[in-house]
Amino acid sequence: MYSFSTCWNSARHIDGRPMLREIRELGFEYAELSHGIRLSLVPGILDAVQAGEIKISTLHNFCPLPLGVDKPAPNLYEFSTERGRDRELAIKHTLKTFDFAVRVKAPLVVLHLGRMELKDYGGKLEEMLERGERETPKYQKLLAEAAAKREACKKGAMKRLYETLKIILPEAEKRGLVLGCENREAVQEIPIESDFENFLRDFDSPHIAYWHDCGHGQIKENLGFIRVAEHLEPLASRLAGFHIHDVQYPARDHCPPGSGMIDYAALKPLVTREHIKVFELSPKVPVEDAKRGIAHLKSIWGEE
Repeated sequence: MYSFSTCWNSARHIDGRPMLREIRELGFEYAELSHGIRLSLVPGILDAVQAGEIKISTLHNFCPLPLGVDKPAPNLYEFSTERGRDRELAIKHTLKTFDFAVRVKAPLVVLHLGRMELKDYGGKLEEMLERGERETPKYQKLLAEAAAKREACKKGAMKRLYETLKIILPEAEKRGLVLGCENREAVQEIPIESDFENFLRDFDSPHIAYWHDCGHGQIKENLGFIRVAEHLEPLASRLAGFHIHDVQYPARDHCPPGSGMIDYAALKPLVTREHIKVFELSPKVPVEDAKRGIAHLKSIWGEE
C-alpha cells in the first residue's frame, strides 16, 4: 500500500477536505494524517473519509494537534521526559490520536518515542561532514564520544519510555491499533539504533511494530552510527512500514526520491506489498517534483 503524508500540504489548507482531495489527485487512494493537522482541518477530513473520497493509512502522533497549537509538534510532549505533567500530557494527547485514528479507520499510529538529555552532537557532526572531515581523527573521536555518551545517558529515558508505553499499549490494543515506533535522525533520540531489536523483544505484541524512516536511516548512516541494510535486517519481521523521502548529503531530508543519495534498490528485498509505504515530502517540494519522486520510487519498488 502506498500513501502520501499531509505534512506536504496541511499548512496551506484551511479545510481538510480539499487538503485530502489534493493528495487524491496525485493518484493516492490513501493518505497519512501527519503531525500538522490543526483542529480546524478535522471536520473536512471526516467529511472526505465518510464520503469515501480517500482512505487513511496512518496517523502521526500528535494528531490532531493540541488546542492552541497550530504548527507541527510531534515532540511537544515526550514519553521519556522527567517532567511528570508533560508525560501526562503526552499520554492524554496520544490517546486522543488513538481515538481519531478509530474515527478515520486508520490501522496504525506512528510514534516518536522520546530522547535523553545530551548535548547537540548531531549538529557538530553534520558541520564536519559538510566540510569533508568524516575520515579525520577529529571526526572519529567525536563520533566515538557521542556513541559512548548515548550509552551512558540512555537508561533513565528508556525506563520512563517503557513505563509510558505500558500505559498506552493496552489502549492501542483495545482499539485494534498498531503503534509504529519510528527510528529518528537526532543523536539523542531513543531507542538508539542498536537498542531497537531488544526493544521489540521486550514489547512482544502484534500491536507494537518498527517504523522505518528512510531519510532518518540514511542520515544516521552518513553520520557513521549504522549501515541501514544491517540495521533493518534483524527488524524485518516486525517492520510495518516506511516513511519515504530522500536525503541530500549530509542531512537535508524530506526531498523527493531520486533527488538524493538513498539506494532504494538496496532496500527493495525488505519491502512487501503488505507494508504501508508513505511518501513524506517537505512542503517546499513543488508538485511536479513530487510526481517525479513518486514515479522514481515506484519504478524501483513496484506499483503496490
